[in-house]
Amino acid sequence: MTETAGILPAHRILELFDTGAILAARPLDADQIQPASLDLRLGTVAHRLRASFLPGGGATVEDKLGYLTLHDLDLTAGAVLETGGVYLVPVLESLALPDDVSASANPKSSTGRIDVFTRLITDHGVAFDQIAAGYHGRLWVEVSPRTFPIKVRAGSRLSQVRFRRGDARLDDAALASLHARYPLVDLEPRFEHGLTLSIDLAGAGEGALIGYRARRHTSVLDVDAKAAQEVDDFWEPIKARGRPSLILDPDEFYILVSREAVQVPPETAAEMVAIDPLVGEFRVHYAGFFDPGFGHAPAGGKGARAVLEVRSHDVPFILDHGQTIGRLVYEQMVEVPATLYGQGMGSNYQAQGLKLSKHFRP
Repeated sequence: MTETAGILPAHRILELFDTGAILAARPLDADQIQPASLDLRLGTVAHRLRASFLPGGGATVEDKLGYLTLHDLDLTAGAVLETGGVYLVPVLESLALPDDVSASANPKSSTGRIDVFTRLITDHGVAFDQIAAGYHGRLWVEVSPRTFPIKVRAGSRLSQVRFRRGDARLDDAALASLHARYPLVDLEPRFEHGLTLSIDLAGAGEGALIGYRARRHTSVLDVDAKAAQEVDDFWEPIKARGRPSLILDPDEFYILVSREAVQVPPETAAEMVAIDPLVGEFRVHYAGFFDPGFGHAPAGGKGARAVLEVRSHDVPFILDHGQTIGRLVYEQMVEVPATLYGQGMGSNYQAQGLKLSKHFRP
């Protein structure tokens, strides 16, 4: 019997552990499995690298670590990763996937919102964040703090992985049909190889908070400490004024928000992807997973904005209110998860508007 194509929900991920397709060096954390993804935990050592790399089809990660490693950091009791550094950390989970199961990885929402760049690497990998069907081997996470120095430790969770069978991506016709049953967005939808999103630079009017610009030369941010930092120590607020637009300065990091409130129905999962680079000299800096139930009214959502981590490229670039800035790509779930995002699981970003990461005090 052929399995249904789609994203594996939490109970199917747990089955992968039970069958030995996912192995862990220590017992799972209670909240490590999300409705449609698995958080990966950092191991006990971080290798500070000269440069990022991909092993390529003929090499393992270990083959290249010897000549690319500058020094090692012991993460057992915690260590600080400096801004601008490139670190490679083996994770506590490894894989022995079935031949019909592949996977992909992304930074966790809280990771992207503090401007920490992460990418997953596998042995013989020719692309970041992609795990081939049937992969057997270890996993490593490349970590590069871009703005804030961060403290991490063994067990810290910066990235997550999503498992899938086959190709379950919904085309625009399927999205339109889904929208007829569940309003995927509260404005007129635009389906262009996914649900197109635009930027909100008007807010509630003159003087309204519309975003944040990251400060430089801050103190260390502990990635495992929730609500431990004052917003003003790390962020400069951006207010709406006059013409609803914003000039992005090169090499600066911004937290902005979509104009649309979106939802991810229970039988789907979604991923934020960057728009075509020909549209403008900026990018939504990090892709991100949206779990089933995000913004879904029965799960406490009633629509939720997409928080956007934005950088300009090499030149200043002006964003105008309503400008296209990204899109959500939806995929079918193999099954509806038993627990949706936001349902009694301590979800940090359900029904969110403009919201910083969980590390900052409200």
